[in-house]
Amino acid sequence: MTSPGSTAPIASIGVPTEIKRDEQRVALTPDGVRELVSHGLEVRVQSGAGNGAGIDDSSYAEAGAQLVNQEEAWAAHLVVKVKEPQAEEFRFLRGDLVLFTYLHLAAYPDVGRALLDAGTTGVAYETVQLDNGNLPLLAPMSEIAGRLAAQVGAHLLEKPHGGRGVLIGGCTGVRPARVVVLGAGTVGWNAARLAAAMDAEVFLLDHSPQRLRSLESDRSGRLVSLVSSRGLIERMVPGADLLIGAVLTPGGRAPTLVDEDLVRRMKPGSVIVDVAIDQGGCIATSRETTHTDPVVTIHGVQHYAVGNMPGAVPFTSTEALVSVTLPYIVGIAGRGLVEAVTERPELLSGLNTVDGAVCHPGVAKALGVPTRHPMACLR
Repeated sequence: MTSPGSTAPIASIGVPTEIKRDEQRVALTPDGVRELVSHGLEVRVQSGAGNGAGIDDSSYAEAGAQLVNQEEAWAAHLVVKVKEPQAEEFRFLRGDLVLFTYLHLAAYPDVGRALLDAGTTGVAYETVQLDNGNLPLLAPMSEIAGRLAAQVGAHLLEKPHGGRGVLIGGCTGVRPARVVVLGAGTVGWNAARLAAAMDAEVFLLDHSPQRLRSLESDRSGRLVSLVSSRGLIERMVPGADLLIGAVLTPGGRAPTLVDEDLVRRMKPGSVIVDVAIDQGGCIATSRETTHTDPVVTIHGVQHYAVGNMPGAVPFTSTEALVSVTLPYIVGIAGRGLVEAVTERPELLSGLNTVDGAVCHPGVAKALGVPTRHPMACLR
C-alpha cells in the first residue's frame, strides 16, 4: 500500500456509509465518482451509502464505482467521509490510511486519540484554510447550518413546540422576535440574514469591526451589527427570544460566551440554537443533541444543539459538500498527499494527525499534546 506521505498516486478511494446517529449525508455523489474514475482511480462505495441522500446504488455503479461492504470500503487507501469515525469504526483505522472528513477533534478527543494510536493520517475538512483566512471546505456546511439555525429557531418559538408563542416576524402592530446572533462568520451571517428576511429584529455581534464593516453593504431589514464585548453580551442575551451561537476557532474549542447565569436570565420559552456545538459549544448549558431528539430545556430555555445540523437536509448538503471537496480528493488520490499539499498549500492546515503526531496547533492545544509542523509530519 502507498504510505500517506508518498508522492505516488493513491490507488483506491473508499466511501463508507455514515453511521453517526441521524446522519444521512454521503461523501461522494455519482458525478464525483465519475470524475475520479475518469482520472483512472478506483472508487469503492459501500452499498446503501447514498440512500439517505436519495442516491441509489445503481447510480453509483453506472458512474463506475465498485459496490462493496463496510470492510472493503474502509480498506481503501483514501477514505472520504462526512463525519468523524464513530467508536465502532475505530477498528478500521490504521497507519497506511488517509482519512479525509470533518473531524472536529477538539469536540471529540476520543477520536483524536484513536487516530493517534492507529497512526492514521487525518485530514480535516474544517481546518483547510486559505491565506485570507477562509475555510473553503467548511463554508457550504456553515452556510446551510446558519440558515437552518434561523429556520429551526423560528419553529421552536411556536407554542406547540415549547416556545413563547412568538411569530418570528411579528405582525402589524406587534413587535417581531428579537434574535441575537453571536459571531458574524459564515454561520452567523447566514443566520442573521435569514432571520432578518423573516422580519425579525436581529442583532449580529462580532469582535471584529473589520468583519462587520465588510458585511455592511449587504445588511438589510431590521439587522443591526454590533462590536461584541462581555458587557454587551450580558445586556443583549436576557432580552433575546432566539439566541444563535455561531462562533468558531479553527481546529480548537469554541469559547464559552454565555454562562449559565445568563441563560437563567432569559425568558421562559425562549430558544438557544448552538451551532458551535461540534466545536464544544459557545453556550455553557449546551449539550450535543440529535435530529431524533433535538431539544433539551434548561432553566426554561429550549436548547437545540445538534452536532450535524446540515444532516437534516442531506440532498442539499451532499451536493454542496462534494462541490468543494472533490478537487482536493482528486489531488490527494491522483498525485499523493505530498504533491497535493505542494499544489494546494491550504491542505497543510487540514493535516490534523500523521503517524501518531498532531500537526495542527489548535487541535494540539485542545487535546493537550505537543504539535509538529505539518511538513515535518509528511517527511
